[in-house]
Amino acid sequence: MSTNSSDTYMLLLRGGVSNADLSPEQMQQQIQKYMSWIERLRAKNQFIAGEPLADDGRVLSGNNGRSMTDGPFAEAKEAVGGYFIIRARDFNEAIEASRGCPIFENDGSVEVRPIQAVPVP
Repeated sequence: MSTNSSDTYMLLLRGGVSNADLSPEQMQQQIQKYMSWIERLRAKNQFIAGEPLADDGRVLSGNNGRSMTDGPFAEAKEAVGGYFIIRARDFNEAIEASRGCPIFENDGSVEVRPIQAVPVP
């Protein structure tokens, strides 16, 4: 890890309840829980960005990405459904920040990954 006063981390959200399985009221409650969590991160100057991901997409592979496959890309419990980018003093603070994510209420998981700084030439 770097010795900066603040590093960036990506939180990859996996699994949990599908939006298709929620009623409009349940969906609104979920959105409110995420908005409250984001506000707590903002209050600590940790929130940088975050969005849910659409269910469809493409995987490019092979020479120059010439091979293309339609999603879904993994079993539902392993599929990345969204992401957040946060700032934290260190890895432990990033883990603590991720513990407030509402996905845990729906049997989902959060993968916490440090974002490596790209050296400027």
